[in-house]
Amino acid sequence: MSSTPPPPHRIVLAKLGLDGHDRGIKVVARMLRDAGMEVIYLGLRQTTDSIVAAVEQEDADAIGLSMHNAGHLTLGPAMLAALEEAGIEVPLIIGGIVPDDDRPILDAAGVAAVLGPGSSAEEVVATVRAAIDAA
Repeated sequence: MSSTPPPPHRIVLAKLGLDGHDRGIKVVARMLRDAGMEVIYLGLRQTTDSIVAAVEQEDADAIGLSMHNAGHLTLGPAMLAALEEAGIEVPLIIGGIVPDDDRPILDAAGVAAVLGPGSSAEEVVATVRAAIDAA
């Protein structure tokens, strides 16, 4: 008797706010797809509302936001508040330029993980899986 494998993890990736740098998030999308995850990439200039709507519609397991505009301390908690208001409990992972001194602040706010520039594909995949499994 064979068992059915679990469905692949589904992750919504987006650029929140006016940050126009999207090369890194596209690389991350490819890493996660190559690891067997279903990736829903929303693209640039998303709002918290558009991301929440996509998470609901896609039944996502996690959200990945790419930040390169120093907005992580404002936009990360805003995203968490929007998820809480909608009654959605999925891990939020932030990637991009985040100073080491800001990481404990994001952790205390409820961000599941932070990935910096140069993170390997193995690290990205393992971090996303661990965040989803811990949720």
